[in-house]
Amino acid sequence: MNKILIYLDNCCFNRPYDAQNKLSIYLETQAKLSIQEMVKIDNLSLAWSFILDFENSANPDEIVKQEIFCWKSFSSVVINKSLNIVNKAKELIEVGFGKKDALHVAAAIEGHVIFFITVDKGILRKRGLVNNVTICSPIDFINLIEDN
Repeated sequence: MNKILIYLDNCCFNRPYDAQNKLSIYLETQAKLSIQEMVKIDNLSLAWSFILDFENSANPDEIVKQEIFCWKSFSSVVINKSLNIVNKAKELIEVGFGKKDALHVAAAIEGHVIFFITVDKGILRKRGLVNNVTICSPIDFINLIEDN
């Protein structure tokens, strides 16, 4: 049986390092940590991309940056920049995605990811504009796999 290929964007990787004083953030963190545990025990496959490298390299917190970069070693798919990704990102920008968000989504599409997992409300609001990958929050993802 093939494992589900997922992509966590930079916002999602950073969620555990955000202030946990809101219940919604705490719940997203717990769901994200559960997803990471499923990757560690090899129940899910993780995709990584060049845009994750780029965004994470700009993280001013060296400890957080290194902890996030460790997840690249758990990835079964690494998505490199390509003309297809750039062109798809341009299409996504035209319908309202930000530049980096568009590159994340385009990379996930190019990498044949099934679930693009994010806590970015802007991306989640635009999920209906993308039909090549299922965009969801960590909580939505946990609900989906628990229901199946």
